[in-house]
Amino acid sequence: MLTEVQEPLWLIGRTLLGALFIVGGIRHCFILPPLTQALANRGVPAPRLVLIAGTGLQIAAGTALLLGLYPILAVACLITFTLTASVLLLNFWSLEGAERINAVNAWWSNVGVIGGLLVVAAHTLSRDAL
Repeated sequence: MLTEVQEPLWLIGRTLLGALFIVGGIRHCFILPPLTQALANRGVPAPRLVLIAGTGLQIAAGTALLLGLYPILAVACLITFTLTASVLLLNFWSLEGAERINAVNAWWSNVGVIGGLLVVAAHTLSRDAL
């Protein structure tokens, strides 16, 4: 009986996580100039190219996760993307006041998303082992 509940929850959770990255990537397409400037301010070489490549990875891996295609690879790409974006854009260690609080909160949200991605990987590996 538990399996009847697990499968829909698995599908919904995987869909929501994938959609989070797809929507975020699409949003990036509408705010390229400020994001490019933020990366340039952090000293990232070729910031527009890095942003476009990262956004493409984010959308492709999010779509793969949503569809259940190569979920372990998708999870690995999305964890790498999330960690990289967090380090590059959520530099709370050099901020103060409300700006620091917001960046710390966003950082911990990303840590939670990474936790969800690890749950997807664990579930996928346990299903593949059966």
